Amino acid sequence: MNDPPKRSPVAPADCNLAKSFALIGDRWSLLILRAALYGVRRFEDFQAELNIPRTVLSNRLARLGKAGFLEKRLYKTPGRRARPEYWVTPMGQGLRLPFIALTQWGDRWIGGNAPPPMTIRSRAQGARLHIALVDESGREVPLSEQIFEFGTQP
Repeated sequence: MNDPPKRSPVAPADCNLAKSFALIGDRWSLLILRAALYGVRRFEDFQAELNIPRTVLSNRLARLGKAGFLEKRLYKTPGRRARPEYWVTPMGQGLRLPFIALTQWGDRWIGGNAPPPMTIRSRAQGARLHIALVDESGREVPLSEQIFEFGTQP
């Protein structure tokens, strides 16, 4: 029997996954990004949905904006002062796929036998979609056939 590895094959300082975790931050930031990807844009709406303290929300929105996930834009309703909305940037939109993967993981491992609260389907055929790794020809590749290479490859 082989001894388990003592270290990961990529040091956290060199790992883009670890860097992503550090950039995104904490649970509140993930929940804010989740809500933003569903279309929530206004401070009061984030606060009401997440029941997050206002100071924490303000801090996280500023941090997510500075990191490039959200962009602040002003809107104005008649008779009121201009207020900010927080729009998801292309960088933030790039989190949609990993969030869907986590959702499908949660449906399988956390949801028990309950039907998932959300299903993603193909608009054209209506077939259910799932996250998978595919090769360049579009064929789904099972984990048993995947090889992870570390370091720079040509």
